[in-house]
Amino acid sequence: MSHSSTEVMVGGAVLAAAAAFMIYAAQFTGYTRDTGSYDLTASFRSAEGISVGTDVRLAGVKVGTVSALDLNPQTFRADATVSLNSSIELPDDSIILVSSEGLLGGNFIEIQPGGSPFNYEPGDEILDTQGAVSLISLLLKFVAGKGEE
Repeated sequence: MSHSSTEVMVGGAVLAAAAAFMIYAAQFTGYTRDTGSYDLTASFRSAEGISVGTDVRLAGVKVGTVSALDLNPQTFRADATVSLNSSIELPDDSIILVSSEGLLGGNFIEIQPGGSPFNYEPGDEILDTQGAVSLISLLLKFVAGKGEE
């Protein structure tokens, strides 16, 4: 079997494009082999709009991502694992909550730091949590409250 040089060049270009796409996809999804992070867990009443890969922000700056999200069958709460940059030392009285970017924006995890002199250790659980607030339920409460006046 004889192969023309054009076929070999086209095949090489296709392989190069596939490799470039894989590198781009790995960078876009945040996949890294860097172990410069540590995990904390939190249990939310509602994690609506949150999924694996969702940003974790502190003062509006991304400091980590959600690395796992599962339903706890005993408590019926959403158990989340967040991976934070190892350079962030979080006080152990910090609050973690599900926040929204606005009416049409997506949700993200927000951390409000406390003032404790002691910090969370890798694997600790953040106990002070606040789940997602449903815009529909807020509107229904507002409408129901207006009708009672």
